[in-house]
Amino acid sequence: MNTASKRIAASARNWVRKRDFYAGALMILLGSVAALTGPTYQLGTLMNMGPGFMPTALGVVLILLGVIMAGAAVATPEGEDEDILPNPEWRGWACILAGPVVFIVLGMIGGLIPATFGCVFVAAFGDREATLKNSALLSVAVSAFSVAVFHYLLQIPLPLLTWRGL
Repeated sequence: MNTASKRIAASARNWVRKRDFYAGALMILLGSVAALTGPTYQLGTLMNMGPGFMPTALGVVLILLGVIMAGAAVATPEGEDEDILPNPEWRGWACILAGPVVFIVLGMIGGLIPATFGCVFVAAFGDREATLKNSALLSVAVSAFSVAVFHYLLQIPLPLLTWRGL
């Protein structure tokens, strides 16, 4: 490996380390805001949670995860090779970001089952090795699980199947 490529590789490793550190710092900041804002509402108890309980709890979890992430970035040795993606995964990003949009649209039009199926089916194509069969099987499994959990167990008031038109 020549010196120019070594410098580029070292620069990329430093960038990844800095990116992880800044991501951890951002998580600490957002967690701090949530953890400090949550107690301004009524916290309640574990058995009778108030509106401030979840923001406070999630803020504390975000702070802990941010500390772990930033600490891992700082503790990474200088010479350790890291996996650096040479090309951004645009297809994966697009499919994963399109999944919730599909869920919202199909949820308003068709209900929980088509919304969950469509969301998972679209998001599954973010994987380069995804096939129609694998994506469909995953979508069916996740849809069945979501019906069991959200409709029957949690009794979320979203109809399973409906047609509201466009």
